Amino acid sequence: MDIRRVFGANVRRYRLAARLSQEAVAERMGVDRAHVSAIERGLQNATLLTILQAAQALSVRPAELLEDDVPNVKS
Repeated sequence: MDIRRVFGANVRRYRLAARLSQEAVAERMGVDRAHVSAIERGLQNATLLTILQAAQALSVRPAELLEDDVPNVKS
């Protein structure tokens, strides 16, 4: 399990479920859209602060973004 890919897939899944663009999530997080893209592709190491910001932006609990038992999301 690569936690970066799990986190990224969950961010993408919750973002799409909320019908938000990467840009909208980035704005809510206070980061650049490219940062959200890198997170979703599993290329970005997330800090605890980033996990919290993403969870708040997506209105989910931080733990939900780290669960690895969710269905795979195609990139």
